[in-house]
Amino acid sequence: MELRQLRYFVKVCELGSMGRAALELGVVTSALSQQISRLEGELSTRLLQRSTSGAVPTDAGLAFLQQAQLTLRHAEGAVQAAQQARLSGQVSVGLAPTTATVLGVPLMRAMQARYPDVRLHMVEALSGHLATMLNARQIDLAVIFQTDVPRRWSVTPLLDEKLFFIAAADLAERPRGARVRLAQLAGVPLILPTNSHGLRATLVGSFARTGIQPRIVAEVDGLALLMDAVRAGYGATVQPGAATGRREEGLVVAQIADRHVGRRNLLASLSDDELSPAALAARVVLADTARALVRAGAWAGATLLEN
Repeated sequence: MELRQLRYFVKVCELGSMGRAALELGVVTSALSQQISRLEGELSTRLLQRSTSGAVPTDAGLAFLQQAQLTLRHAEGAVQAAQQARLSGQVSVGLAPTTATVLGVPLMRAMQARYPDVRLHMVEALSGHLATMLNARQIDLAVIFQTDVPRRWSVTPLLDEKLFFIAAADLAERPRGARVRLAQLAGVPLILPTNSHGLRATLVGSFARTGIQPRIVAEVDGLALLMDAVRAGYGATVQPGAATGRREEGLVVAQIADRHVGRRNLLASLSDDELSPAALAARVVLADTARALVRAGAWAGATLLEN
């Protein structure tokens, strides 16, 4: 027996007509009649007396109607209680600096709107450090870039990012154009993260595949300092599209045209049975927020992945 069947039966009794009830419920008359017939079959009794002039409850139908109405009121009360009860607790979310630039504030805003009583703890750290923190259960979920993740984690592919060449407009060695290839960066002074950064490993592999040795003049792990050095003309950098969200005057940005160059974003968390209700809810909100940003064109160079 389904609540839907009870609603259908009550509505027919209220209106005295299969056709009018179907119209108000937004279903076809045949589907409505079929559901009530199934209900009668389950109860092994006739609930409605059907005629050309309408439909009225039988004696059994009148007895059943009172209980059906009571059941529906209880169900509606349960729904209201669930909706009014606010989810509370704390959830820790880890984001890499570039990801935090585009996703951090929108995520905080979305969590505040949906779950105002959940306290959000945001952690900004390198992807490798976030993975370590997940393993140590110091955070609940994170957006990471490595693909060799422990099986006990829950991992959802989120999006792919293109990489971008970023340089000061007056940097003499920079290649021109809205799109550049890695081969054009040979000899360009580059400021990159250290080897502990997932992006560095991606770039090292991409440069090796291209057959060139990058000219790395400085290593900086902090995004703000790295971009300050690029702006000051000490060198250029290669970063994902999220890093271009705070584009400032004096910098030029060109997409890396090589097809194999990019970064995959994974939404990783502890296993579902280890997550609190607040963390489970935050995981859904994070995914929804990221996808909304990509669809709105607010995440440069990002394309969504099918789950």
